[in-house]
Amino acid sequence: MAEERPVTELTFMTVAEVADLMRVSKMTVYRLVHSGELPAVRVGRSFRVPRQAVHDYLRDSYHGTA
Repeated sequence: MAEERPVTELTFMTVAEVADLMRVSKMTVYRLVHSGELPAVRVGRSFRVPRQAVHDYLRDSYHGTA
């Protein structure tokens, strides 16, 4: 789990930016957010995902080949 950082040090990404980075659809990102697998903050009607949370998710989901 990521260490707590001051809010001023956090950078956030939009769902579209996360989808582009992960090479998936925006709907996939929304599913990850709603399932709780990817933490996000709701701002009005939009979600913002902490950049570090995306990197943590990708690192923890990595499956190497033997």
